[in-house]
Amino acid sequence: MRALKIAATGMSAQQMRVEVISNNLANMSTTAYNTRRAEFADLHYQQLQRPGSINASDGTVVPTGVQLGLGVKPTSVSVHLAQGSLTQTNGDLDLAIEGNGYLEVTMPDGGAAYTRDGGLKRSAEGQIVTSDGYPVVPDIVIPDDAISLSINGDGEIYAYFSNQVEAELLGQFTLAGFPNARGLEALGGNLFRETEASGPANVADPGTDGLGTLRQGYLENSSVDAVREVTELIEAQRGYELNAKVITAADQMMASTSQIR
Repeated sequence: MRALKIAATGMSAQQMRVEVISNNLANMSTTAYNTRRAEFADLHYQQLQRPGSINASDGTVVPTGVQLGLGVKPTSVSVHLAQGSLTQTNGDLDLAIEGNGYLEVTMPDGGAAYTRDGGLKRSAEGQIVTSDGYPVVPDIVIPDDAISLSINGDGEIYAYFSNQVEAELLGQFTLAGFPNARGLEALGGNLFRETEASGPANVADPGTDGLGTLRQGYLENSSVDAVREVTELIEAQRGYELNAKVITAADQMMASTSQIR
């Protein structure tokens, strides 16, 4: 009974789909989170009679053949890259990226990671870091006596002091772009890592090389569409139930066969 194994792959696929949807809904309020989608492909085919084979001595060719599918398999969980809406926070170190690009951060092992979460903080030493304390590249230190900060769209950060009129330029943020941003490896904590699939990072100033610009005092919201996710959740649930019914039907057929006398 191939139907048992085929339906089992269908149930497994719908279970994975539900897990991806649940992760999307759990991250509805996560800064700059992009929706994930589970993608599938037919698993394999058993060729009982190949299309194009000769069916008779007169050379008649079988037009379609007999190919029995053996189920479904997951192919990828892809990221739908979309710009989330912006929420005004008025925070000096809250940055939203309008367009493409990621902020680069330095991990504890010295490696590079990338994020679109612009909810930056100031460490005890005045260094600009992420919410988890990872330093943002390039290394910018805010003086202790700075009373306020200003960051323009090009990423230039200025500090204002009580004893001087003009602002002081502390540095400039950069953004990193990738040939295939969907190929980045998600690390959790709104962080991503470069992979062979993503291609190398192209680091440049905001507003250049196809990169977006920065907006101070705003944060990017998640791009999750709750209505769409709930709709897909219902579809996945029904798909799981239908595959379960196939298993029940196959079991009943096997029971009927075993009861023949």
